[in-house]
Amino acid sequence: MRLVLFLLGFAVLSLRAEAAVFNPQSFTLKNGMQVVLIPNTRVPVVKHMVWYRVGSADEPAGKSGIAHFFEHLMFKGTKNLAPGEFSKIVAKNGGQENAFTSYDYTAYFQTVAKDRLALVMKMEADRMTNLTLTSEVIEPERQVILEERRQRTDNSPGAQLQEQIGTVQYMNHPYRIPVIGWAHEIKNLSLEDLNHFYKKWYAPNNAVLVVEGDITLEELRPLAEKYYGAIPKGGDYTRLRPSEPPAHADRRVIKRDARVRQDNLQRSYLAPSYRTAAKGDNSPYALQVLENIIGGGATSRLYRSLVIDQKLADSAGFYYSPNKYDQATATFWVTAQNGIAIEQVEKALQAEIDELLEKGVTQDEVMRAQKTLVNEAVFARDNLGTASQVLGSALAIDLSVDQVESWPEAIQQVTRDDVNKALRAVFKDQYSVTALLLRKEDAS
Repeated sequence: MRLVLFLLGFAVLSLRAEAAVFNPQSFTLKNGMQVVLIPNTRVPVVKHMVWYRVGSADEPAGKSGIAHFFEHLMFKGTKNLAPGEFSKIVAKNGGQENAFTSYDYTAYFQTVAKDRLALVMKMEADRMTNLTLTSEVIEPERQVILEERRQRTDNSPGAQLQEQIGTVQYMNHPYRIPVIGWAHEIKNLSLEDLNHFYKKWYAPNNAVLVVEGDITLEELRPLAEKYYGAIPKGGDYTRLRPSEPPAHADRRVIKRDARVRQDNLQRSYLAPSYRTAAKGDNSPYALQVLENIIGGGATSRLYRSLVIDQKLADSAGFYYSPNKYDQATATFWVTAQNGIAIEQVEKALQAEIDELLEKGVTQDEVMRAQKTLVNEAVFARDNLGTASQVLGSALAIDLSVDQVESWPEAIQQVTRDDVNKALRAVFKDQYSVTALLLRKEDAS
């Protein structure tokens, strides 16, 4: 089953130690399609990715699930390929393929030997414009998706809680709707709905081609021009999304379920993303430094306090990903030790947050976090596919190659005052949702 949600946050942008680690080269076809090459000569293999600037947050009201539906439908037939033939050809040629959908983009990729690149480019370009949709195609796939939702969400208390968190974290923005969609709306998506969505969003000027591997720009450019450059440009694309109103109260979500074995607590706050931060505001970088300080593994503040010192929790952490087209979130999470009341865990977490707000972080903590984040970048280039994921997800939300490549410098410029200012701006009660996932027997 293909991935429903791919939330590769820009925590992964800590993948570059100095300028030109990825050494990307970029050009734009006449039809508006951006092409990015990331050379990687370690093995004679390439990863070929097409990113569409459309995700679940771009769906029409009442039509949730369309973006993810296309993650499935794109593997069906075109005017030139029978249903399922795309995947069979990739496998026959020793390749691997997949796709994923997020709130902000949908991506399709293949990893193949270099001499098979032209083949997958030809097929990917074909399904960009020649997808054949009929009732006979969509109805079986609708049932597959509904079953996927039952397996991943309806049968998982944690996933059910996450959906409910989204509905209260975002009061107005479509991030409140799950990427896979609501079941009752998936059931009602029509052939007309699907065809309209495809014709509107699937076009070269709304896509980014990223190729990573053992190939030169001189080799890639003619292939891109041959297969993608021949596709007519689509219409103008504008993401029309409602914004969030001011928040005035903190919110709580509680779920009790007999399948839960350990009580869990999550506290999330609305936070700026790379794209929504004001010009000159480096809070997304400051919050990434903070993430390392308070949630970066077994040596982090939160883990040491709640797990090692106070022995209240089995695990604890903090997660922040600014890789969103619109407003992001910053989240604390704690799994209580059995026998420890969730109220005690929540009180201890609140004490940690209060101490942060009162005292902030230290200069030593900031410097250690910066060193850790930048040092991690050295190893990114060794993994074929990491760079294409990072650059593709950035370009799909209208960031630039330069913003990705300059990430380490931005991290190194963060000061202690920047971190303390950012955390005090974000950790406000009215921006928060506290969610509890509890064992059924804990109900009073």
